[in-house]
Amino acid sequence: MALAKLACVVLMVMVVASPIAQAAISCGQVSSGLAPCINYLKVGGAVPAACCNGVRGLNAAAKTTADRQAGCRCLQSAATSIRGINFSLASGLPGKCGVNVPYKLSPSTNCNTIK
Repeated sequence: MALAKLACVVLMVMVVASPIAQAAISCGQVSSGLAPCINYLKVGGAVPAACCNGVRGLNAAAKTTADRQAGCRCLQSAATSIRGINFSLASGLPGKCGVNVPYKLSPSTNCNTIK
C-alpha cells in the first residue's frame, strides 16, 4: 500500500513538473517580425536587413506544426489588411533571406495543410 501511494506521488510530481505546452506563435510576433518588410513587399528593391532578421526569427520560432499553421494564418490576415502587397515579392522573401519555407506565401494557401 505504501508503495502504491509513493507511485501516485511520483506520478503527480512528474505531471506537475512536466513542461507545459507552448501556445502557437502569435500574430503580434508575426506582425512585429515582418513590420520592417512592408515597404519592400509593396515596392521591391533591396530587402532590409531588419526584415530578414524578422523572417529568420519567425522561422526559428515556428518549431511545431501548430506554430507554422498559426504563422500562416497570421501572414494571410496581415496580407489582406495591408494594401499594395505584391504577392510575388512576398513568396520570394524567405529565399532572399536564406530561409526555406516549404509552402507558397499566398492568400490562397491552405494553412491547414502545412506540417
